[in-house]
Formats: sequence, structure tokens, C-alpha cells
Amino acid sequence: MSLVIFTALVGLVIAPVKINFINSILSLFFVAIGAGAAGALNMWYESDTDKLMTRTCLRPLPLGKLKNNHALWFGIMLSIISIFGLYYFSNLLSAFVLALTISFYFFVYTVWLKRKTPQNIVIGGAAGAFPPVIGWTIATNNISIEPIILFFIIFLWTPSHFWALSLYKNDDYKNAGIPMLPVVAGEEYTKKNILIYSIVLFPVTVLPYFFGFSGLINLTVTICFGFYYILLSYKLYKEPNKKVYDKIASQIFLFSIFYLFFIFSTILIDNYLGI
Repeated sequence: MSLVIFTALVGLVIAPVKINFINSILSLFFVAIGAGAAGALNMWYESDTDKLMTRTCLRPLPLGKLKNNHALWFGIMLSIISIFGLYYFSNLLSAFVLALTISFYFFVYTVWLKRKTPQNIVIGGAAGAFPPVIGWTIATNNISIEPIILFFIIFLWTPSHFWALSLYKNDDYKNAGIPMLPVVAGEEYTKKNILIYSIVLFPVTVLPYFFGFSGLINLTVTICFGFYYILLSYKLYKEPNKKVYDKIASQIFLFSIFYLFFIFSTILIDNYLGI
């Protein structure tokens, strides 16, 4: 959730059109509310499976701290407030993309894909890739190549990030009956796909430099982090011992968060420094 808001901020700040500070803050505030709305609706719909997983069993609904219908109405109201609030303080295009993001995350990913296909996180990952596009549209009221590249960085980052999590939380997903890739296709196949996506992701992460909206700091960090991410994924792929590769998978999951953060933060730094 923090990365959602941060990547939206990056899209907003690096855009060629600048808007006033108050509108920027309020627009990002409504993006944050929209992200919370999507999360609330997701937890409402999945409250039955959340209580079966160690990763999610301490959420408010499985613990009985909230009633299900309260969570549903909370999510609906947050969705409405965030979309209309963003429309009021920015523009119709931004509000439309935010509405699309919430709808895609809930209806396409949570309701349709998550319990039906091991490709749930690949297709559903698009929802998490929209925030920099929203940030860009807040400032410019249009979509160009820059936010599309940022979209694809997150889109291609998402599978390896979540498949690493599903590897060392495989029993959780089995208990909940969620067809994550390790459950359906096996852990060896999942390890192979994590490696493939880490390799495919790498050339896309250097595109901001070659399209002229980042500089040498971003390029250097991206190359270093990208090679290390591939190295970790290769170690995971080659490791036969489950206890060891579960540990590597948890390292990949955690490192991937810093990987994405530093890609976007160095884009921000390069733009600020004019490098």
C-alpha cells in the first residue's frame, strides 16, 4: 500500500506539468483512500479464506472485530469518496483511472481470477501498476509513454514478488484453496517462472533512462539491483533443498520491495537534480 502511494507520487512529480501543492496533496490523499477502498473490499470478499491463512488470520474480519456488512459499506463509501474527490481536485481522466483501478482489483482480480487461475497475480497485477499512471494524469490530464513504462515496470515486477511469497507460504494457499502457481503447477515450475520474470523485468527497468525521464543515478541503481535480483532468483531456481529455497524466496520477496522502491525513488532524485 505504501508503494502504491509512493509510485503515484513519482508519476505526479516527474510529470512535465506542475500543479499547486494543495491540489497535489489532496489528490494523493484521495488516491490513498481509493487504495484503502480496494483493500477493504478485498478483505470483505475474502474474509472466509483470510481466517485460514497465517498471513491474514489477524485481520479485523477474521478476528471478528468488524462485521462483514460494515466492511462492505466502508469499502463502497471509500470508493465513491475517493473517485469524486479526485475528480474535484484534479480531473475526469484521473478519476476514471482510479475507478478502473479499484474495479479491476476487486472484480477482475479478487472476485474473478484469484480463486480460478494460477495466473491470477499476472493479470491482476495490472491493478497495482496503475498508480503512477494516476499520478501522471493528475498533473497532465493525459497519458503518454512515460507512465506506460512505469506501469509495465510494476506489472512485470509483480509476479516474481508475489510468487516468492507464495513459495514460502505455500501451505497457507493450499489450506485456503487458492490456486497460486506453487499449489497448481508445483514449486519447481514456480521457481523457474520467478527467474524468467526477473530477467524479463530487467530491460524494462532501464527504459526510463533511454526515454529521457531519468538519469545516471537511476540507471546505475537499476542495473545493480536488477543483476542482484536475477542472481537471487537464479539461486532460488538452482536450490534443491526446500528449507533453503524457502529462505531465499523470503529474501526475494523482501528485496523486491526495496528494488521497486529504489527504481522509483531514483527516478524522482534524477528529476529533482536534473541529471
